[in-house]
Amino acid sequence: MNYYRLKKQADFQKLFQKGKRAFSPTLTMLYTPAKQMTMGISVGKKHGKSVQRNRIKRLIREAFRAVSADMKTNYAIVLVPKVRDEYAFATFKQHLQWMIRKDKL
Repeated sequence: MNYYRLKKQADFQKLFQKGKRAFSPTLTMLYTPAKQMTMGISVGKKHGKSVQRNRIKRLIREAFRAVSADMKTNYAIVLVPKVRDEYAFATFKQHLQWMIRKDKL
């Protein structure tokens, strides 16, 4: 399933204020039902310099792309990674699948 990226600050704020939350050891997912599938990633400076933050975003984006086909309806989603020593694509993918199944998205 294709998705659009959340880019506007207002869209992020709306999800942070009114979205439902799902938690895993590596990610926090905020979501609400939407007309079309949209996804944004929020990685703060506590995760490291820009090279590290961009790598985390690439890994999460690819993991979401791999599991978004499992989702039944459209949602607006923001993914927030938790601070870790190591970040891996397989871990992000596994935890995203788990959260989708758990919350019946």
